Amino acid sequence: MSNATTAPILQHGTTCWTIARADRMAVIVDAADYFRTVRAAVQKARHSVILIGWDFDTRIALERPAGASDVPNKLGRFLTWVVKQRPELQVHVLRWNLGALNSLGRGTTPLVILDWMTSKRIHFKLDSAHPFGSAHHQKIIVIDDALAFCGGIDMTGDRWDTREHLDDHPLRVRPTTKRAYGPWHDVSTAVDGDVARALGELARERWRRATGETLQPPPQGAEIWPDGLTPSFQNVDVAVARTAPEYADRPAVHEIEALYLRAIKAAEHTLYIESQYFASRKIAEAMASRLSEANAPELIVVNPLSSEGWLEEEVMGSSRAVLLDLVDKADRYGRFRLYTPVTARGKPIYVHAKVMVVDDRLLKIGSSNLNNRSLGFDTECDLALEASPEVSRDQGIRQAILGLRNDLVAEHLGVANKVLERCLESKNGSLISAIENLRTKGRSLLPFEPPELNRLETTLLEENQLLDPERPASRWRSLHRGIMSLLPGAGGS
Repeated sequence: MSNATTAPILQHGTTCWTIARADRMAVIVDAADYFRTVRAAVQKARHSVILIGWDFDTRIALERPAGASDVPNKLGRFLTWVVKQRPELQVHVLRWNLGALNSLGRGTTPLVILDWMTSKRIHFKLDSAHPFGSAHHQKIIVIDDALAFCGGIDMTGDRWDTREHLDDHPLRVRPTTKRAYGPWHDVSTAVDGDVARALGELARERWRRATGETLQPPPQGAEIWPDGLTPSFQNVDVAVARTAPEYADRPAVHEIEALYLRAIKAAEHTLYIESQYFASRKIAEAMASRLSEANAPELIVVNPLSSEGWLEEEVMGSSRAVLLDLVDKADRYGRFRLYTPVTARGKPIYVHAKVMVVDDRLLKIGSSNLNNRSLGFDTECDLALEASPEVSRDQGIRQAILGLRNDLVAEHLGVANKVLERCLESKNGSLISAIENLRTKGRSLLPFEPPELNRLETTLLEENQLLDPERPASRWRSLHRGIMSLLPGAGGS
């Protein structure tokens, strides 16, 4: 092994902010389980609930179907009900300021928020503590500093789905209109112990920067763990990695970028990534460098077929086409694949998850995508777990990491985990060979075929710094703010 592979990927102050102990860590796949778990966990809160997000929609139903219960099921009414049951509970909700524009036409959402703004125990604020054009993109929930959620799932509309990702699900509808939306794949985590306290510290610091108010940590209380949530890991060290642009007196933070680059360099056999985008030149160049090696690892990326919204697809999709060409030219040994998942009838499944698995060694889940914004321009937060580089140690952790990766791939292929594992064994551990062997015309992964760029797309690609900048730039500050009112989705989700 080279020093690049034996040295830890997670390095305090470089690839992460801190490393702290988790008594339990669970990976939660898709929003049906996530919303239900959050609803159960918040009911255990006694002192503090902090919700940090790109967007919140107070109208969404958390349990589907709701079932018989006196507990309100819609997010806004649920949080209002919770504080009435807990006289010492304070709830703080922090949302990206530009994302709030999306809520103006959302039925009762403005009324609920107005009610919150007059509440003494529910505190709703908008986050504008970032450079012009930048997005507040973290997705964190912290309960009493005893339990925290961190990942890619926003508590908003068009997110709920089950792992079956049916072509048509009667409960996969928008809150008020009941109009159906397409299948949606996402991932988050739940952690307790010291890492939950670290996320509480991070959330309170974000609140202070956005509002100027200092929140005190809650008193230490009883352990909180949602009923029915099975830990994926126990008694492990978990790293918190961040992205934050330079702003006011805050220096820039690029831990997530360093983590991605270090992980690509350290991968020995297989690097598996799920991301909303593939639009970072730094990431593509790092992959191309590895793919030119004779003993290159397999690099598998799972993306949605296209981005949400016309303009976002024109820019992010065009970037993907160009970067795929760069990677493909370096892939001398056929070790790279980019797939998109589809339903049983071939409908695209939107991939919003942000996951990276390095061999059986490292698992990373969070809010960051493979695009420039996530590596330097927006605020992001990821959690990562690493087994010892010494293969003889941490065998249980290694098996669990590999098991989670295989679970995700099996979901996309529409096969049982055991089927994938047997195929992997027969293919000498090659994930690409296993995927190709198990792909079908139904629920499956399809190789992505980049389209040829038209003239408009080429022009937008040349200007993609406008929507996907690597770092804050002076020209952003000189642009008229009105331009962003036309681009409510520019920050991604």
